[in-house]
Amino acid sequence: MDDDSGSRIARELRAWVASAAPGAQLPPTRVLAARHQAGPVTVQKALRTLAGQGLIETRPGVGTFVRAVRATRPADYGWQTAALRAPSASSLAMPTALRTTPNDVIAFHSGFPDRELLPERLVRAALARNARSEAALSRPPAAGLPALQAWFADELRAATPADVAAPTPRDVIVLPGSQSGLSSAFSALAGAGRPVLLESPTYWGAIQAATRAGVSVVPVPSGAEGPDPEELARAFRETGARLFYAQPNYANPTGAQWSPERARQVLDVVRAHGAFLLEDDWAHDFGITTAPTPLAAQDDSGHVVYLRSLTKSVSPALRVAAVVARGAARDRLLADRAAESMYVSGLLQAAALDVVTQPGWERHLRGLRQQLRARRDLLTAALAEHAPQAHVEHVPAGGLHLWARLPDDTNLSRLVADCQAAGVVVAPGTEWFPAEPTAPFLRLSFAGPDPARFPDGVRILGEVIDRHRG
Repeated sequence: MDDDSGSRIARELRAWVASAAPGAQLPPTRVLAARHQAGPVTVQKALRTLAGQGLIETRPGVGTFVRAVRATRPADYGWQTAALRAPSASSLAMPTALRTTPNDVIAFHSGFPDRELLPERLVRAALARNARSEAALSRPPAAGLPALQAWFADELRAATPADVAAPTPRDVIVLPGSQSGLSSAFSALAGAGRPVLLESPTYWGAIQAATRAGVSVVPVPSGAEGPDPEELARAFRETGARLFYAQPNYANPTGAQWSPERARQVLDVVRAHGAFLLEDDWAHDFGITTAPTPLAAQDDSGHVVYLRSLTKSVSPALRVAAVVARGAARDRLLADRAAESMYVSGLLQAAALDVVTQPGWERHLRGLRQQLRARRDLLTAALAEHAPQAHVEHVPAGGLHLWARLPDDTNLSRLVADCQAAGVVVAPGTEWFPAEPTAPFLRLSFAGPDPARFPDGVRILGEVIDRHRG
């Protein structure tokens, strides 16, 4: 099928429809094919395009006609404002990390890896194979495909010391992406009105999920080495919280990785207060110079609820993740997920499992580490040369981002707008703070498209910062 021919025919037919009377009949497909010197399939594609735009309509057995446009009065949706009341602050704006941008801009804002960092051939082959399997037509168990549950359990078991009881496949609940796991955890393990501790800064999606669950968010300051155990203990004492959300490995946005000693200290605090730690291991596959060790591997008493996603490392089209929990926490999480989405597509689960069990998966991860390291170092060097005003305190050992602090007198919203006007999209750090930001920050992704343009983008950023300061 010739896409260019289809587009040309659609344009010519659109011009004809614009001058035709409502109800006028279009010539048959064979006549249009001869007139435009194209195949009938190409003509049918052009007709479907016009039908999708509401310009024509097909009457089976009769023909294709120009759609009559009825005069209508302007719709009035004003009543909805009164019915819905004032929106919550978190629902007013699309997070910067989810915004799509034109191909000609230099994009430092995205939270998802560029396509060239994904195992494309593995994903395509897995989808093709499993589209012909039973998984394409059957309903999977609510907790997930048993084979995929076993894979997630085995991944965590591999990091578990011999003297700690490893998780079992039954402890695993497969999710339609980690965001749904966050929502369920805040609802099922805390509940509306209850306090939940969050690192600050932290993942914007966790802030949104907590807000929508109606919990009371309590920020706990966290830096390049993670949260201060004493500050965490004080927050538990003062609030009576029973849930702490954290990212011990390659935290988004700071890139922080807890040391083994800090991890033990935090886990001791959580145990002492009879609480849960919700561990978000979103960047498990993005280690660069270190290998992540899940905190959940040190716990067999049910204090750590472990969240692991494959969405970013396999494909954003395969939204598959898992939560590992034990005891009553597992049962409540499963009940919440069943009420929300019933089950995760068996086809997507089977395809994700297919990808991560192929021999090519480990080869892909080895190459990915090299690519991420080259991109990280390229962006770090560009900042040092062209925008030293954007200070990166901590070069992460893994993950996808740099966390850059700007001069204290920076007008962040103006700077972001001026960068975008100059063709560079950056993410303001305000979106990663559950309370007031401690300083102006930018989160800069080194996993975005076209790394060859990183130096140009950083040079523009440096010029904008200088202009603002001047």
